[in-house]
Amino acid sequence: VQLQACGGGLVQTGGSLRLSCAASGRTVSTYNMNWFRQAPGKEREFVAAINYSGDNTYYADFVKGRFTISRDNAKNTVYLQINILKPEDTATYYCAAHYPRANIVASSAALMDYWGKGTQVTVSS
Repeated sequence: VQLQACGGGLVQTGGSLRLSCAASGRTVSTYNMNWFRQAPGKEREFVAAINYSGDNTYYADFVKGRFTISRDNAKNTVYLQINILKPEDTATYYCAAHYPRANIVASSAALMDYWGKGTQVTVSS
């Protein structure tokens, strides 16, 4: 599976972005999908996850209703809608896929099977 994230950019505080993660090589409809982010000098952190069917979503505590993860399996694409952007959201955002072992949606980066290249989100104050 090859993953390609896009949609990042430079936005002002309070703005919105919609990140996309397009998969190729094989269908991701049987994979749980995640978004992570990594700011300069910090570890990569979990942002959101969605199970393979799209029925269940999970978010990091810091999201606080501002982020929405969704997927369109027909398009082999996962999205991350980010609203009310803050300067602390500045980071490189990565999408990842993992097989639903034991029907668990993982949030640990170590459990991801595939990674895409990141897309940069910069929020100006």
